[in-house]
Amino acid sequence: MAPHVAVYIRHVRARRCPAACPRRERRGTILHVSTPLTIADVERIAALAHLELTEEEKHVFTKQLADILSYAEQLQAIDTTGVAATAHVNAHEAERDDALRPCLPVEEALRNAPDGAPEAGLFRVPRVIG
Repeated sequence: MAPHVAVYIRHVRARRCPAACPRRERRGTILHVSTPLTIADVERIAALAHLELTEEEKHVFTKQLADILSYAEQLQAIDTTGVAATAHVNAHEAERDDALRPCLPVEEALRNAPDGAPEAGLFRVPRVIG
């Protein structure tokens, strides 16, 4: 989940539940809140994102966001004491040296093109810009 969404959800829930609320507790750097995500929360997030949602989408997204938050809470509960911070998950050398290899002949590349221009050696694609 994007950090700004988690921060916003914490902010929304904090407004609903004052600091003395017994259901709130600190775990590491993420605020753990056992209050379930509501449709009102999803409506507020959608309004901030300028999204118009149908009633069905609100219900679907409420469940999906609740599942995401639940998973994030599970991850937060993992004891990472003594685990070094990593900037990259695959920190080992994964790059290979460039090596010259024969390329695909133009005729073969254009053979499966739906609207190829073999005489020019080009693929014709739909216009995307203006």
